[in-house]
This record gives sequence, C-alpha cells and structure tokens, in this order.
Amino acid sequence: MNIDELKKNPRTHYLALELERLYAQEAETKALATDPDMADMAADDLKSIAEQIKNLTVQIQEVLDKEKEEEEFPNEVVIEMRAGAGGEEGGLFAENLTEMYERFATKKTWSCKKIDDLTLEIKGKDCFKLLQWETGVHRVQRIPATEKQGRIHTSTATVAVMPVRQKFTVEINPADLEFETSRAGGAGGQNVNKVETAVRVIHKPTNISFRSTVERSQLANRERVMALLKSKLQQIHDEEEAKKHADTRKNQIGSGDRSEKIRTYNYPQDRITDHRIKQSWSNIPGFMNGNIDKMIDALQAG
Repeated sequence: MNIDELKKNPRTHYLALELERLYAQEAETKALATDPDMADMAADDLKSIAEQIKNLTVQIQEVLDKEKEEEEFPNEVVIEMRAGAGGEEGGLFAENLTEMYERFATKKTWSCKKIDDLTLEIKGKDCFKLLQWETGVHRVQRIPATEKQGRIHTSTATVAVMPVRQKFTVEINPADLEFETSRAGGAGGQNVNKVETAVRVIHKPTNISFRSTVERSQLANRERVMALLKSKLQQIHDEEEAKKHADTRKNQIGSGDRSEKIRTYNYPQDRITDHRIKQSWSNIPGFMNGNIDKMIDALQAG
C-alpha cells in the first residue's frame, strides 16, 4: 500500500498515519532485536506489531473497496426526461415519467428534488444501482385526451440517468461555458422573484444546457448546474467508451444509449414491455404511481 497516497484520501488519512507509525515502530524494534539481551522481548513485540499492521491493512482495504463500489454505484443521480416524437403528447409522457420516478423515489425514502420541470436530483442508498437501466427511449401507445376519433397515438420520451460521481475524467474548458441568469419564478411577492437567482449554463461545443431554480442563491444554482453538466458530459464519455468495449462486457442489458428504445407502455392493452429482457407486466396505472419494483428487480436479475 502506498502510504503517501492513502494519506491524501480523507477516508484513509488517519489509518495511513497509524500504519506509518507502526512501520516505524517495527523498524525500531527490528534494530533492538540485534541486541541479544533484547531479542526475546523484541520478538514478542514484532509479533504484536505485525498483527496490528495486518488488521489495519484489512481495515484500509475495506474502506478502499467501499469507496470503489460507491464510485461505480454512487448514491446520487440526476434523471433527465425529454420529449421525443409525438409533439405535445411526447411532452406529456415525459412529464408522466418524471412523476413516476418522483413517486418511486418517495417510496424508497430517497431524497428527491425537481431541479427543472423534467429533471430530478435523487439521493439515496443504491439509487443508481437500481435506476441505471432506465436510460433510453420510452415509447407510449395511447389515445390522447385531445384525440376526437379515438385513434391510438405513438409517442416517445427519452430518459437519461446520470450518476453524480466524486471523480470525473472529463475536463471542461471555462471558455466553452456561457452562463445566463433569470428570476426563478414562484409565488408572487417572494424575494426569489425579485432577484435573478436562476442560472442556466450552456456548454458551447455540445450545446448541452442545464437550468436550476431550486436553490435560493445564484451561486448555489451555478454550482448545481455545473455539477449537472459534469455528470452529463461524463455520461456521454462513458457511453462512447462502453460502445468501444460492448462486445467484451458481460451481463449487459442493452447499451445504455439514450437513443435505444428500451420500453413500450401500451395503454389500450394495459401492458408494459421491456424489450431488452423481453418481459411484460400489466397495471400501467400502478406503475405510473411509482410501483416499478417488479420491473427494476427483473432488470437487476438481467
């Protein structure tokens, strides 16, 4: 173990200092062991030190393993819904999906904030592990409320589940960013309406943008949109890397690509079908009310 690297990590800093102390103590005791009068005592001390080093090394490895798992499956995600094909109906379906994930998060007792109309920030144990397979195109077949002839329309909405990681491999050039501020809106007469607290960031090379109104200060909203942008760009980077190695990945359910059609919600037949695992379920109203556990479990099983 590289003690210098361990000392840089806040989670292992104290343990690394203790390990460093034990190694120094071990070296001193080995020097004493060369004295015949001290050899027996030193031998006992070395056994004790070796046992302490072993136990400490196990503790450090457990911390590193947990940190690695949290990095792979962080307990914070951003879910972004966007209307696809179908015009107004696609927009309504995107709203339906947003409400579905909000309700699911509530049932899991996760923290859930609506950052913008169709963007959610969810924090909670295993949230990314459970929601990771929701990325892709969701298709709905139903009769819109405005349809006079009773015809079934097909519309789509895209879902992107972005893990919020502590470490990012993508770098953002400040010169590529453009910021806009505006009033956040809300109940009349509130201070939030009189000050430009809402912030929108635009990444000019990709034209990706995020807007946040959830925080009360412009600085806090600025930090939030930057976190969202980093997660989005990291996701795009990860998707591109995954495509390069798609043939070698195991236990893969689809590519995780936002352009891939993953699920159909057929209202007339009251059937939801996930095309990746070729399974179907009934009771669409229940699903849209956040009861998607059966589907999540099936996707986890692969």
